[in-house]
Amino acid sequence: MTVSYSLEVANVRFYGFSRLLFRWRGSIYRLLYKEFLVFCAVYLFFSIFYRFLLTSKQQDLFERVALYCDQFTNTNFIPVLFVLGFYVTLAFNRWWGQYTSFPLPDNLMMVVSGNVHGSDETGRLLRRTLMRYANLSSVLILRSISTRVLKRFPTLEHVVEAGFMTTHELKKFESLHSDFNKYWMPLTWFSNLASRAREEGRVRDDIALRLLMDELNNYRAKCSLLFHYDWISIPLVYTQVVTIAVYSFFAFCVIGRQFLNPEKGYRGQEVDMYVPVFTLLQFFFYTGWLKVGELIINPFGEDDDDFETNQLIDRNMQVSMLAVDDMYQNLAPIVKDKHWSQSHFSIPYTRSSAADVLRPAFKGSTFDMRLSAEDLELHHPTGDPVNKQCLPPWGSQADGLDGLLRSGSLPHLSDVLTHPGEEDEDEEAGVNHIEEEKAEV
Repeated sequence: MTVSYSLEVANVRFYGFSRLLFRWRGSIYRLLYKEFLVFCAVYLFFSIFYRFLLTSKQQDLFERVALYCDQFTNTNFIPVLFVLGFYVTLAFNRWWGQYTSFPLPDNLMMVVSGNVHGSDETGRLLRRTLMRYANLSSVLILRSISTRVLKRFPTLEHVVEAGFMTTHELKKFESLHSDFNKYWMPLTWFSNLASRAREEGRVRDDIALRLLMDELNNYRAKCSLLFHYDWISIPLVYTQVVTIAVYSFFAFCVIGRQFLNPEKGYRGQEVDMYVPVFTLLQFFFYTGWLKVGELIINPFGEDDDDFETNQLIDRNMQVSMLAVDDMYQNLAPIVKDKHWSQSHFSIPYTRSSAADVLRPAFKGSTFDMRLSAEDLELHHPTGDPVNKQCLPPWGSQADGLDGLLRSGSLPHLSDVLTHPGEEDEDEEAGVNHIEEEKAEV
């Protein structure tokens, strides 16, 4: 079951994220504790082997090997951070793409409910069958990519028993031979049945039929995308590189991070701590990062944070049938709303949310910006000082245009912005027009 903690982090508070560290289900401790115990056991074995089972000459040889290994683990000869960071980013983008590609019937059921008409038994049967075909297609594709769904529907007979398919449809499905996945077949039935509904007048025009086909194609595209996500994985060579980089790094750390005899004066070995605290933290972080990538690279398994595919199937089937059957033409009486006779009204608050009333509405980041006298000065774009005018501020920028309109100064602004010489040209044109009229008389 997916672990959700959204409510606990809704508000930032003291000790907020820290409380999440004590959870076990869905935690990094549950993913990592076996590898962590193995690393501690191997480190303890080499520590005891070095301290109690080797002779002095053998200890000298072990110390030289440890110093040599420590030289490589403290440098960038093994680029663990680079390969891990890029790999986890790639896996997360893939995980999010798989989540957004999950086929949800909400858009399709709205179109079916609004465009496939008929209150009789035939109309009801038609709408329910269309949505059953859509849900059947998602069940078929999820059976082929999700272990949870396959355990729920191990055979097609179980799909028939669940009501997604009839026995006659199962025979039709099995009679079509194909070497590839046939999840698209129920969607073809949907398409043909919608065309028949158009011929019978249940779908009233070609625009409605086109809308049905468009939503059907969007639904089919998501089913296809899920199938391709399962088919085309992150290249195995990169997964191997990341795994080898992390495990080889800590294999050298098992020897290179041993505490050596401080009496021999090795650099950085002045204190014998017995327990490598910072090495254990480094193992926890790096290997935990690798486990995160392993967890999200395929979210259709049975891990704590994998997708709840079975619950999504139940939800999609129930909601789609309610939308096209019980909710078809099932409208509440159209009445006047509570604020029908009020041009200005306010929505009430509860006591716990009343403080929101005191907060001013956001009108833009420059709404309260202070302007200088130079900012308010109007002048000709060519830089001529003629007809220069300074407009007074109107309290706020948002009220400036309304104030101009109320004061009637907008025509004066147009005069201010008129280019020099335009007034003279207009007067000469008027005089010429009057002289022409006199000549004609």
